Amino acid sequence: MAVPMALARGSKTVAGEATAPSLHKSVLTNTKGLTLYTLSGEKNGRFICTGSCLKSWPPLLVAAGTTPKGPVALGTIKRPEGKIQVTYKGAPLYTFAGDSKKGEANGEGLKDVGVWHAVTP
Repeated sequence: MAVPMALARGSKTVAGEATAPSLHKSVLTNTKGLTLYTLSGEKNGRFICTGSCLKSWPPLLVAAGTTPKGPVALGTIKRPEGKIQVTYKGAPLYTFAGDSKKGEANGEGLKDVGVWHAVTP
């Protein structure tokens, strides 16, 4: 199941914080409460999750010119296909298609094109 991508314009809250019971800690979430992840090796403009990877790992996107807000400092980066993705500490943020409920972190530690980690603020 694909998780809808967040789209915003102007300055808008795009992230929150929730407890992931399976991890026993707080994680960064999108506005629907779904856990946000980063991919090892993706930082400072280097993208590994492209093409078919994006079906399992939808990026957290905003409209061009949007300043993302959340419980932590967020930024943006332009993806190779031209879309604007939200970042945390320079790392692009993604949701996981295997998470369907608030607080799930089924993508934690998964390895495919790298290792995925739930973002802990």
